[in-house]
Amino acid sequence: MTRRVKVAWPAVLAVALAALVAVSLWFTLTAARYDDPFRDIEPPPSGSGQTAAPEQGEDLERFLRFVVTDIQSLWAQAFERAGRPYVPAQVVVFVGPARSPCGPADARTGPYYCLLDRRIYLDLQFFEVLAEVFRAPGDFAQAYVLAHEVGHHVQNLAGVFAQAQEFIREGAAPPNRVSIAQELQADCLAGVWAHSTYDRGLLERGDLAEALRAAAVVGDDRIQKRSTGRVNPETWTHGSAEQRREWLTRGFTEGDPGACDTFSRIL
Repeated sequence: MTRRVKVAWPAVLAVALAALVAVSLWFTLTAARYDDPFRDIEPPPSGSGQTAAPEQGEDLERFLRFVVTDIQSLWAQAFERAGRPYVPAQVVVFVGPARSPCGPADARTGPYYCLLDRRIYLDLQFFEVLAEVFRAPGDFAQAYVLAHEVGHHVQNLAGVFAQAQEFIREGAAPPNRVSIAQELQADCLAGVWAHSTYDRGLLERGDLAEALRAAAVVGDDRIQKRSTGRVNPETWTHGSAEQRREWLTRGFTEGDPGACDTFSRIL
């Protein structure tokens, strides 16, 4: 199928955000230090910025536009309160194979955040794969996927990616362990956004279960088992199904990115 680029979304609206607190940790292998980039960000009043979501079953593009806008609004306000700039990530939506500066993009690769151009690439056919092949349907499963990728953009703007590369250069941890810490932190940040939807009365019965199911089915162990019949934790880059559910749940329960310190737990 030929590439059809449908839309690129920058988004900034006002919504709620939970407190971000300081966390610092030292690694035993080197003097590398993880400095929490969110320590100066303060929470908004609880329940502020309530916005009605499109009804389930409405046009997919409208729903995804709402979700991307809502997620990035949360982070935009957080950065603004801390006196730091937030440039929203563009979400490039298409159907069929496409390319980004980071390489191929399609339903098989899944959505991803490209560090080179700070864009999120999403083949809409991935949601069919998620629902039909991985048995993780639902609009909030789709919302979780987007919140995870926007979480990577937040990490990039906050300097987490740069610190992660420094850990690798200094030998503080193997590259795949650093990758797992980054991915699980993005899951936790997605949970923080999900908490905000609950706080604003937007979360419906069954929504969280959809997100947790989606997080689990893309765990490294589940994917390896499906593709090769074997599980090798030494080659993981995103974390197990249990880990992904754990950190998404942690973000949702706490509603606080300060609870998303995956680095001290994973490295």
